[in-house]
Amino acid sequence: MNTAKRFAMLALTALLALPLGGCAPEVGSDKWCANLKEKPKGDWSLNETADYAKHCIIK
Repeated sequence: MNTAKRFAMLALTALLALPLGGCAPEVGSDKWCANLKEKPKGDWSLNETADYAKHCIIK
């Protein structure tokens, strides 16, 4: 197989595999709140902290 065909097959495979990676839950959803609650609080960003307070605590 030549280099161009190999590159094309690799690119096509990568493109088709992207949807299989899944998506992060929407900020403020129950799943998002649960996922963030499991994450160590030291790893939360400032935005995550504000969003958690706004959507998961103060509803």
